[in-house]
Amino acid sequence: MYNDEDTFLDKLERKIGWLSIPNLALILVIAMGLVWVADFALVRLDRLPLSYYLYFNRDLVLKGEVWRVLTFIFVPEDDGTLFVFLTLYFFWFMGSTLEAEWGTFKFTVYYLTGYLGSLASGFIMGFTTNYYLNLSLFLAFAILNSEVKVLLFFFLPIKVKWLALLDLVIIVIDLIFSTWAMRVAIIFALLNVILFFWKKLYYMISNYFRRKSYERSIQKGYEEAEKRRREEERKNAQNVDAQVKDLPPKDGDDDLFGF
Repeated sequence: MYNDEDTFLDKLERKIGWLSIPNLALILVIAMGLVWVADFALVRLDRLPLSYYLYFNRDLVLKGEVWRVLTFIFVPEDDGTLFVFLTLYFFWFMGSTLEAEWGTFKFTVYYLTGYLGSLASGFIMGFTTNYYLNLSLFLAFAILNSEVKVLLFFFLPIKVKWLALLDLVIIVIDLIFSTWAMRVAIIFALLNVILFFWKKLYYMISNYFRRKSYERSIQKGYEEAEKRRREEERKNAQNVDAQVKDLPPKDGDDDLFGF
């Protein structure tokens, strides 16, 4: 659904564009912030946090707590004051940037696709969180804004593409060493990334290997040219030495004092 595939979304937008949710990232951030505040207050009152009633659990959903199919996306990932603030701010920054680049409808479709994938993985595994759903936003942001720098550990500037690569390495490790249920869950949860960016990722990967192959061929050409140059210099030096040896001795060379 990227570039050439955009025509499909354009047609879909003309038909059901009214389903778009403006400022979706801001709405989600406010909801997660309110849940965090409620959790913070309830825990200090020795009561169960609000998140306890919101997270996804297949067995509880099948028993009638159907609100959990939606409310799990409002549960914040972090519980530390500073980290939750930074996480929510970055989430809003990524979401608002994607909405500005794509438009409200496409961003809504992207998030909805990820949500449905996460929900499907929840029914497959029995439990799910919004972790991979939020990660899908970061991956989309990194693909479209790979050169943007963020402060890692609050002081180290790093391009988001390197953080995305690190996340991809972790995902690959999880896919290799996890159970099949977890593998299916990861793939389903990141379904939006696959659908929206498979063509762009394919071209990025193929162009990377094509560029590396070109660089290797150029380097090989340089090495072969340098090898030929050195070989010519060696042959020229041998020819000079041979010519010097063939020269007749000059007068007086055999007798330094002329006797």
